[in-house]
Amino acid sequence: MFKLLRKYNRLNETLFLGCLSILCFAISVFRFLMTGSMLFLFLNWNLFLAFIPWFFSSLITIKPRLQKNKIAVVIFLFSWLLFFPNAPYILTDLFHLRSITTVPVWFDLMLILSFAWTGLLFGFMSLWDIEQTLGKQIKEHWMTIISIGLLFLASFGVYIGRYLRWNSWDIIRDPFGLLSDIGDRFFNPSDHPQTWGMTMFMGLFLTIIYLSFKLIKKRNELFTNKGIVYEEPIKN
Repeated sequence: MFKLLRKYNRLNETLFLGCLSILCFAISVFRFLMTGSMLFLFLNWNLFLAFIPWFFSSLITIKPRLQKNKIAVVIFLFSWLLFFPNAPYILTDLFHLRSITTVPVWFDLMLILSFAWTGLLFGFMSLWDIEQTLGKQIKEHWMTIISIGLLFLASFGVYIGRYLRWNSWDIIRDPFGLLSDIGDRFFNPSDHPQTWGMTMFMGLFLTIIYLSFKLIKKRNELFTNKGIVYEEPIKN
């Protein structure tokens, strides 16, 4: 497995995300041991759910033969999309932040943000994998538009997860109930201002992060491709 990850330049990414996940788990366990409260242990489950879309996208990346099977690609993309909203969902766990706890509020803030940031990394790195997979047939500017659309779709998924309490697997467990709630919000949008308010602003926030990462990536590629070297300043 390590050889395969190294071959497709995934080893450092996998180790980094793994270390971040372990660190988040350790901090949450430390809080539990210090306070006896299980309040934020659920964040580990949410982070596992955020890991799933990255797992799907990584699998299809390190197994190029899967990309030649259109049925397999469709199945993986659908599975990825189903779990993708779990990556930004952890941001909404900030709702659980309380000013009156047995630990300083700054500790809980750092704890939640650590999980949220790791979840976002799982999400955005998996999105870039999907871009790479689909980018072989779709032009770059169209792929950017599609990615932003997926981020807004994920934001809608965050809403139905946070406020309507639907889970990714409910598409199998209770598909009609899920589709009924989703359909009601599309057919009667004026009755659900909170739905579209949160979707739009969450989508905008994720788009800002996405474009920021894209700018940093482009900047790095520009320096690398042009071989820009920073010279030492001339000393008088």
